[in-house]
Amino acid sequence: MQYPIFHSIVNKVQASLSKSKINVSKFRTWEETQINATGLEIWIDLTDSTRHLKAVSINIDWDRFRETTIAKQLQGTEKHPLLKAPHLVETNVEPVIDIEVVWYFDQEKCQPNNTNGDGNYRINVASQWMAEASKQVNELLVSDDIITRWHIEIEGDEKGKYLTAINLISYFQYTLSDLDSLKNVHKYMERKIHNLLYKINRVIRIADSSVMVDAA
Repeated sequence: MQYPIFHSIVNKVQASLSKSKINVSKFRTWEETQINATGLEIWIDLTDSTRHLKAVSINIDWDRFRETTIAKQLQGTEKHPLLKAPHLVETNVEPVIDIEVVWYFDQEKCQPNNTNGDGNYRINVASQWMAEASKQVNELLVSDDIITRWHIEIEGDEKGKYLTAINLISYFQYTLSDLDSLKNVHKYMERKIHNLLYKINRVIRIADSSVMVDAA
């Protein structure tokens, strides 16, 4: 196994999810040897728990360079397999875990079905509640110093433009630089994942209540 430290973190994430009342529809790790990367992909089904969202995904990214750096840093990991590779040991990369969270909206329920004759009517209505949701989400996540943005896709029909995808994306980063043992890494990540799940749920409630559209 090339990433024993990362996989131990994955186990902690899985344990945290199992303790919560979360409908996890996908939980899988991946590796791309050509780019020296690995990660964890999590999908949470929201169709039965919200009115306007379909799912949320959590993507955790890691690589060999960060794995090697943390292995050099921690006590008791001297036999880590990557420490046998000189070209990896010589690198000096900060051991930061990157996490992308994406909230997927049900675009059918988040914009009007009909227009008032304006070709941009459906998009404009959606833009109004998206602006309000952004304001509240930014206030919630201000202490995290992260990037949050909307991803939308637009198509057109005989009535004008409409949205075919509405996703809210946030990018979190957690640094492991100050930790000196695997036990402390696990404690730190368990605390961070618990806090992340709390904020994900808060954003879900903010986003779900922000949508003010008569889609009928």
